[in-house]
Amino acid sequence: MRIDARGLWFDVATGGPEQGEPVLLLHGFPQHSGEWDDVLPALHAAGLRSYALNQRGYSPQARPTQVEAYRLGELVADAAAVLDALGVPAAHVVGHDWGAVVGWALAATHPDRVRTLTAVSVPHPAAMAYALTHDPQQKARSAYMVLFRKPGVAEKTLLTLGAAGLRRLLRGVGDAARVAAYADPMRESGALTAALNWYRAMSKSDLAAVGPVPVPTTFVWSDGDVAIGRVAAQACAAHVTGDFRFVELAGITHWIPDEAPTPLAEAILARVRPAV
Repeated sequence: MRIDARGLWFDVATGGPEQGEPVLLLHGFPQHSGEWDDVLPALHAAGLRSYALNQRGYSPQARPTQVEAYRLGELVADAAAVLDALGVPAAHVVGHDWGAVVGWALAATHPDRVRTLTAVSVPHPAAMAYALTHDPQQKARSAYMVLFRKPGVAEKTLLTLGAAGLRRLLRGVGDAARVAAYADPMRESGALTAALNWYRAMSKSDLAAVGPVPVPTTFVWSDGDVAIGRVAAQACAAHVTGDFRFVELAGITHWIPDEAPTPLAEAILARVRPAV
């Protein structure tokens, strides 16, 4: 369906029993709501109603041109507004990569809207900030963001030669067809720039403003993630005041929803079921 929220139109893939407990799923870069396709069957079988959102910049009719329009507060406001438009007072929230960042911030600032949080790959922003300060390896792992924040340069690097750079970035998601399913939409006019604007609008002050999360939370991390190291992952617990679980997946890369959908679905259901 297409949802009108905050003057923008967001594409939302829905599924599962109409009367089921609602789950809002937030994708990461450079993907879209399709990254949840292999996770959703288990959630639907458990009686959950899913709403997989194509976020700001990824829905073609929700693609502002100004970098400032992609600040974290705007992204969080989008998620809350989409829930409003769906008539959902509170949902279980699942987010991967940048979607996890939005999930953390939504749960911290609007805990009444989040029944449970399952954050995948990316830890609480304060945990990430700690690791960037205290772990030289994490600083090296995050060096790619310097490129992503350079207008024009990043687009050229990722899109030349038939988006070869973008395809290399996505190679862990699966076969060539799955890589193409994510890379091809990014080749549309303005799409990659909008997605990169999430990085360009990112500020230390916005990330530092994300406080402790009081809702029941699971953080799922994989030891093969080249972007997020163990120091950042294990620092996450200090920023959750609600019930917290840390799930580590061995031998899995950053692309957990694509590469390990079954254990991810199990972690989501283990978190959601006590609240249903």
